[in-house]
Amino acid sequence: MSLVIVGTVAFDAIETPFGKTDKIVGGAATFAGLAASYLYRDVKLVSIIGDDFGKDDLSIITSKGINVDGVEIVKGGKSFFWSGKYHNDMNSRDTLVTELNVLADFDPKIPASYQNCEYLLLGNLTPKIQIDTLDRLDNKPKLVVLDTMNFWMDIALDDLKRVLKRVDVLTINDAEARQLSGEYSLVKAAEVILQLGPKYLIIKKGEHGALLFGEDQVFSAPALPLADVFDPTGAGDSFAGGFIGYLAKVKSINFTNMKNAVIYGSALASFCVERFGTEKLQVLTLADIKTRIGQFIALSKFDISE
Repeated sequence: MSLVIVGTVAFDAIETPFGKTDKIVGGAATFAGLAASYLYRDVKLVSIIGDDFGKDDLSIITSKGINVDGVEIVKGGKSFFWSGKYHNDMNSRDTLVTELNVLADFDPKIPASYQNCEYLLLGNLTPKIQIDTLDRLDNKPKLVVLDTMNFWMDIALDDLKRVLKRVDVLTINDAEARQLSGEYSLVKAAEVILQLGPKYLIIKKGEHGALLFGEDQVFSAPALPLADVFDPTGAGDSFAGGFIGYLAKVKSINFTNMKNAVIYGSALASFCVERFGTEKLQVLTLADIKTRIGQFIALSKFDISE
């Protein structure tokens, strides 16, 4: 049984207070796939690229054993490209260039070898593409995780609500949770959003950690204080990949495992931001991840003596 990730494989050009890059490999599916590959062996991507995405670029993904049979290559086409500049606080950024290119005509193709997937991550794409993906699977996966953003809430809310009825986990940030629910309190926002369909909700709060809601319970995950944050691009996607990768690994879905998955997702995201693009995710070891998980545990563990 496999883990299928649907999302962008792309090029990014990034500028932060720590430096800037030319075109480098990025995209939601790339970050999520790399993060998940450290926890689960059978990771498969569905995406679209142009033939400007060379063998060396693709090898960043395939070198981790990720299956790319579902990545369509358009001859003569150009891959999706995004360029952004981050401000000094690293929490805000300006989009300088967005070129959809082949992504404008993305119509997800699900290879026969992907049809047995138990775990599905629907990356941040149009809700219609997310719906089409679900429709093209012969059976509903054991777990469906959905990522979305405020842009789709602005222009495709009806489609977004349709797909929310068909997923198990929704992951969004705090501003998006407030927009989707119409509630400022994140607890009240979660109550409204869970009524839309998902069984679990993850609200990401950046440098302030994440909240998990579900089964009438709440879990607050800390954020690991980092000395250097070079590039936040892909952190949310790395979180999602680590999250679903852990759940695929343990093969059991309950609130306890969801909590552990949030910590694993947070750990992978914390690695991602320490270098530009996918650089850090390319060179991790399982020992690195184990040590980082230990740091998260130590950060939030305490005893109270009466």
